[in-house]
Amino acid sequence: MKRIRVLLALLICLILSNNAFAEGERFVQKASFGKTDMIKLVFAEEVDETWAKNKDSYRVYQKINPDILLQIKQAELLADKRTVILTMAHELDKNEVHVVDMKTVKTKDKTLGPISVPVKKFYLGFLFSILFGAMLVNNFVFTKYLGLCVFFGTSRKKSTAIGMGITFTIVMVFSAMMSWFLYQFVLKPFHLNFLQVVVFIGMVSLSVQAVDTILRKVNPILFKAFGVYLVLVIANCIIIAVPLILADNEYNAIESFMLALGAGLGFLVALFLMSSVRERLELALVPPSFRGLPIAFVTAGLFALAFMGFSGMALF
Repeated sequence: MKRIRVLLALLICLILSNNAFAEGERFVQKASFGKTDMIKLVFAEEVDETWAKNKDSYRVYQKINPDILLQIKQAELLADKRTVILTMAHELDKNEVHVVDMKTVKTKDKTLGPISVPVKKFYLGFLFSILFGAMLVNNFVFTKYLGLCVFFGTSRKKSTAIGMGITFTIVMVFSAMMSWFLYQFVLKPFHLNFLQVVVFIGMVSLSVQAVDTILRKVNPILFKAFGVYLVLVIANCIIIAVPLILADNEYNAIESFMLALGAGLGFLVALFLMSSVRERLELALVPPSFRGLPIAFVTAGLFALAFMGFSGMALF
């Protein structure tokens, strides 16, 4: 009987402790990254102001390095009395899961604790932010002014522009993924980073040659419409810039795919918009000195001004 009572007592204590822990976990409704050096905590109820503003109430560390505490510069309680902003002394690596430990959490009525909350980025949103960032916010044509030779050369007709945009996107994704693979498994392990540009240009050349051969057989009319511009894709700044960005940011395969796809779709959007306007300009009364490339440059400048409206936009 005594053993049964002891076991029951231990079981009750375990259940109560789990309930207390679960209550503490539920008390923190949201833990997310803010700016590069901020963590945002949202509590279910109003918390004690003195406790919330005391930076010693929190311990922040990376999950993979629990022994290395990150220095907290400031703890700020917002006007709703439920949201706490932790400002760190240094920028946070949002690719790593962080943990915020609180020995106690004080409210007006009660004290909870200890509470441990993981902080990690919303990965699906991060992927879509890469995609839409490359496509709209940081469009390589209208914000970085890359790939203009092919852009102006193939944007006279909408049909040619769409075909070129699709072809460019395919080449972009294929060459970027191959470049990522070579960088991660050949250049980086063997410390051959200084060969990045040479290797990436080689991969782009192979990709363009493959598309050139396939297009020549499958759709000769579209191949003839592209003319020399398909070959110019080899020297297109965008198709070289994307692999370099992937290498610098240490993106994984999925993130690299999203960036390459976003860059290709952004180029397609730019070509489609430009070709739509240039077809109308053919019927417009444009002064002789502005016909052709001059009015095209003016139009591209107006599009660039319009795309500046996306700058700083955080989609996710």
